[in-house]
Amino acid sequence: MRPYCLLCHHCYQPRVSWSDLLTLKKGDCLCATCRRSFSLIDSDICSDCGRPLDHLDHSYRDGDVCNDCLRWQNDNEWKGVLAKNRSVYVYDDVMKEVISRWKFRGDYAIIEAFRHDVCRVFSHHFSSESVLVPIPLSRERLYERGFNQAKALAELLSLPILDILERDHLEKQSKKSRHERLQMENVFRLRMSLPLEKPLVIIDDIYTTGATVRHAAKRLRQAGATDVSSFTLARA
Repeated sequence: MRPYCLLCHHCYQPRVSWSDLLTLKKGDCLCATCRRSFSLIDSDICSDCGRPLDHLDHSYRDGDVCNDCLRWQNDNEWKGVLAKNRSVYVYDDVMKEVISRWKFRGDYAIIEAFRHDVCRVFSHHFSSESVLVPIPLSRERLYERGFNQAKALAELLSLPILDILERDHLEKQSKKSRHERLQMENVFRLRMSLPLEKPLVIIDDIYTTGATVRHAAKRLRQAGATDVSSFTLARA
């Protein structure tokens, strides 16, 4: 019996290679058309935030660093707080719709469509010794949504997860400008002491301005962490 694509729900013939058969790897849960609609970040990127540089005008970058990250580097309050960010997909119209279905419309099974790419990209950029720190939801937002998308992504990676952060309930970050995000108080608090000997990787779904992951990183740095990066599903 042929499977149905998780996104378009059409019946399709999965592509299976000899490698898949030998390793008992599961076939793709998406049809070829839906899989091709995902824009992987696989070209030149900003060395700081992982932003694709191939379509970015040279006036908006300095070498391999985009202007947004130069602003972070030139701000004494935020310089060096986050070692780097890496992301899997471009946050284009297709990915906006997919993530919206996953986060807000209860289609949790869609996370399987991300598994292979998330694991592959993470292992390329980060150490297997990393400890994962998911961005938390407030209690109110968790009750509303039913799951924490950042923790769900972290669970794909089969690495230690440290639920060390708590978050105050505020207006959704997507409604705020970059300036508003930077001006607000740090919404994150530590729930427990921090293991300092391991590299920490903050996990979130979308990197937009970088303010959320930097606020979290700052709190971890204040607790004594010396190596803090972030990894997100998509980069706006």
